[in-house]
Amino acid sequence: MSKVVVIGAGPAGMMAAITASKNNNEVILLDGNDRLGKKLFITGKGRCNVTNNKDISEFFDFIPGNPYFLYSSLYTFTNEDTISFFEDQGIKLKVERGGRVFPESDKSSDIIKGLSKAIEKCNIKVMLNSKVTNIIKNGNKITGVEINNSNIIKGDHFILCTGGASYPLTGSRGEGQKFAKSLGHTIKELKPSLVPIEIKDSIVKDLMGLSLRNIELTIYEENKKVFKNLGEMIFTHFGISGPLVLSGSRFIKNDKNYEIVIDLKPALDIKDLDLRIQKDFKKYINKDFKNSLDDLLPKKLIPVIIRLSKIDENKKVNEITKEERKNLVHIIKNFICS
Repeated sequence: MSKVVVIGAGPAGMMAAITASKNNNEVILLDGNDRLGKKLFITGKGRCNVTNNKDISEFFDFIPGNPYFLYSSLYTFTNEDTISFFEDQGIKLKVERGGRVFPESDKSSDIIKGLSKAIEKCNIKVMLNSKVTNIIKNGNKITGVEINNSNIIKGDHFILCTGGASYPLTGSRGEGQKFAKSLGHTIKELKPSLVPIEIKDSIVKDLMGLSLRNIELTIYEENKKVFKNLGEMIFTHFGISGPLVLSGSRFIKNDKNYEIVIDLKPALDIKDLDLRIQKDFKKYINKDFKNSLDDLLPKKLIPVIIRLSKIDENKKVNEITKEERKNLVHIIKNFICS
């Protein structure tokens, strides 16, 4: 029996420890935090998006760069395996819009409990408040790790699961990359993947704080579509954010030009939206244009849409031309941020 030392008790470290134990190894799980899965606790606004129930072959469409690097990993332990794992631990799951899988309780703590239960079943030795401060090697072989600048933990195999550098308060400080580099590995510069998007157009300042639900966001890289999906977003003082934006941001590179197009009414095609606006115009036929869109759009968005439409806000609805109405439809279906 070999001794396996896993460094980092996030989801990757916990799953690595469980898998190593099931392969008849003695396992020690180390973490510098005072509890398991500290960063996992805050994922998905505390709800934890466990996986997605799409066919596993579709996952590669959402991985930038070289998606087939993950081919072996995704097919060796699929999303169905992930769902089965947590259900076996007694965690009930549910599927939401877009195939996203969450714990039925909407509590990420239940996912941590499921992982903790599996760790306990496997008799894995867990050592918390045990920050790895040095990697000990003999030639090209790692023989041990130093904990808290004092104790030495020896082992036969070592698995580094320290994550990235996205959230230092949870322990994600990029230390694993530093350890790997000290061992001779080439490390590419770390860059954030899921981030808000900064918008140059001053239009966002007029919309700051506005949340939009059930909209469709498309990202174009120099006229080439690189992302398209439905979801929620919010305008900030510098740009846009929210779940949908964070998902799309991973396709953006620093050295390219991008245009973001928001379909404010994706449930309606151009013809149906035009009919809907005609219905509203009939309802408010004697009103000023600025008072005719309350049933269709959020109040904060209306002045911006009116400005983009170039229709006089004080123009009577019954005086708006067909061409002006068609242009209004186009703007609502193609709200551009760049």
